[in-house]
Amino acid sequence: MPEQPLTTRGAATYQRILDVATQEFADHGIAGARIERIVAAARTNKAQLYSYFGNKEGLFDAIFFGSLERIVNVVPIDATDLADWAVRLYDEYLRRPDLIRLATWARLERRPAGHLVENPDRLDDHKLRAIAEAQAAGRVRAGDPFDVMAMVIAMSMAWSPVSNVYAATAEEPQELHDQRRTLLHDSVRRAMAGA
Repeated sequence: MPEQPLTTRGAATYQRILDVATQEFADHGIAGARIERIVAAARTNKAQLYSYFGNKEGLFDAIFFGSLERIVNVVPIDATDLADWAVRLYDEYLRRPDLIRLATWARLERRPAGHLVENPDRLDDHKLRAIAEAQAAGRVRAGDPFDVMAMVIAMSMAWSPVSNVYAATAEEPQELHDQRRTLLHDSVRRAMAGA
C-alpha cells in the first residue's frame, strides 16, 4: 500500500489498478495474471503499480484481503434460518462471481489445505457463535458449528462460479434461479433442522 496519501489522480489510478487486477486475478489466478495486461488496461505503468503494491503477490494480497470482508460478511448469517442464508449466498455468487473466483485461486495457489486464511476466527467467530446459540436452542442440528457452517456454504456453492458440476450465471432465466433457490432452501432446511 502507498505510504503517503494519494492525490486525487493517484487515487483514481490506484482504484483503476485494483479494478482491473481484480478481474485479471479472477480470470487467470496468481500465476496466470500478467502485470503487462493490468497496467495496459488500467492506463498506468509498472513503476506506478510496483510503487503502490510492491509486486504481483502484493497486488493480489491487497485485492484478496480487501475483498475478504465482502466475501465473508456481505451476506449476514441468520443461524435461525440457515436455509435463507444459503439462498442469499447463492444470490451473492451470481452478483460477484469474481470474488468467489479470487477465494478459489487463493485456495488453489496459496493454501491448498486447512483454513483459507491464517486467522479464521476473526472472520467466522460471530457466525460460529450464532450457530452454537441456535444449536443450544434446538433450532439447528447438533455438531461442530464450524462443520455446520462449512456444509451450508458448500451447499450454497453447488452452482457457483467454481462448481465442479455447473457454474450458473446471472444471465440465466429467473425461473431457473428460482428452482435452484427452492431446492437449496429445502435441502438446507432439512439437512440442518434441529432435533
